[in-house]
Amino acid sequence: EGLKQCLAEFRQQLAWVERLDVTLGQVTNVVESVSQNTTDKDAVDPENDFQREMSFYRQAQAAVLEALPRLRKLKVPTRRPDDYFAEMAKSDQQMQKIRQKLKSKQEAMEKSEKAKQLRAMRKYGKKVQIEILQRRQKEKKNMLNAVKKYQKGLSDKLDFLDEEQTSSKGNKKGGANQRTKKGPNAKRRYKNQKFGFGGKKKGSKWNTKDSFNDVSSFKSKVAHNKGPGKGGKKAINKRPGKRARQKMKSRA
Repeated sequence: EGLKQCLAEFRQQLAWVERLDVTLGQVTNVVESVSQNTTDKDAVDPENDFQREMSFYRQAQAAVLEALPRLRKLKVPTRRPDDYFAEMAKSDQQMQKIRQKLKSKQEAMEKSEKAKQLRAMRKYGKKVQIEILQRRQKEKKNMLNAVKKYQKGLSDKLDFLDEEQTSSKGNKKGGANQRTKKGPNAKRRYKNQKFGFGGKKKGSKWNTKDSFNDVSSFKSKVAHNKGPGKGGKKAINKRPGKRARQKMKSRA
């Protein structure tokens, strides 16, 4: 009784625009409100955090939708003017710290994503490598079985040798996608057209029977380093020995 008396003393009968209070019952969605006598099935479980917070959100939304038409009817502005300026509650230093923290968190997430992609690529590469090794082992096992059958006389086919040769050639050339070259390429053809083929190089200085028997171009003085005015002495332009060359290098 005392509380009710005190409430009656300081209660003021003010207009709604001075109070701006909205009272609603339990709300199931944004536009529909439910009376206070709801069934147990529709009641909100207070232990369920998501359900409880969702009921608060819907209650606030329904209150706003009810209050806005009343404010417009009373010609009370509900939108912020374009030239409205309000000082931020947080300082620039605080906002800078928050920005740096968000940036570092984003960089950490990007690094984590890159690390996940690298791990996935490694797993895929390892999987492919294991498959290749298993295929090679299988081919080797099949070839050994075919060889044993041939040795025992159970089979007279040697097809496995041809398959082995073709597979080895395919691996060396890079598989079936490697194109086969037919003749020289364009660059080689252009150089051949410009400079010619030049003839055979390998074995071009080998003696033949005719060249061996032909001694018409042989000159004993030139062969033995004996020319006119030299008197059998050593040639002037002969290359100096190793020791003399080392001394010349050290002097230089």
